[in-house]
Amino acid sequence: MSLKRIKIKNFLPEKKSLIKEKKILRLFEKLINTDNQILHSMDKSYKDTYTKNLILSLKKITNVNLIGMGGSAFGARAIYNFLKPKKKFNFIDNFSNFSFKKNDRKSINLIISKSGNTLETITNSNILFNKKKNNIFITENKKSYLMSLANKLKAEVIHHNNYIGGRYSVLSEVGMLPAELMGFKPEKFRRLNYLLKNKKFITSLIQGVSNILTLNKK
Repeated sequence: MSLKRIKIKNFLPEKKSLIKEKKILRLFEKLINTDNQILHSMDKSYKDTYTKNLILSLKKITNVNLIGMGGSAFGARAIYNFLKPKKKFNFIDNFSNFSFKKNDRKSINLIISKSGNTLETITNSNILFNKKKNNIFITENKKSYLMSLANKLKAEVIHHNNYIGGRYSVLSEVGMLPAELMGFKPEKFRRLNYLLKNKKFITSLIQGVSNILTLNKK
């Protein structure tokens, strides 16, 4: 389908639309000037809780089993499907999309759950665990089932910042650790400052939010 056929309509009269867009712009400017931790994860200055030494130690890994639900896996899956890296990733979020046959290739299990108590993630993890393999956990630094299991296995634990929810986590450790294992650099994804300097991006953002607010009132 040709993109030329898609038209965006502003449902407000021109004068009212301009007033609303200016108001949204002021609110947006106020937001980006506050100490917003989620926005910080979009900037290249964000400090990951994993080390570059960990990435180097996993450089020879050829196969990654990423176990997680919802936002814990969607971001990494999108990067993988769009950029198609050479390293093999298996995304495990149910029982129907993965064969639990023995995998002889050099691999790791990357288990992701913010709460550490996600039932599906725990179940899949228990099936796939292999003490001889690297098992890496990304979870909040608090008491939970997965944290207890990680301590029992003496596995690597990457702390999931508690202020970043799953749906916003693609540019945090949850998405960027898998991206680095795929061979990509986090700074190529975290481009907040670049976007804020791009007038076309800001204009499109403001107009989009304005239209959404208008539609929601109907």
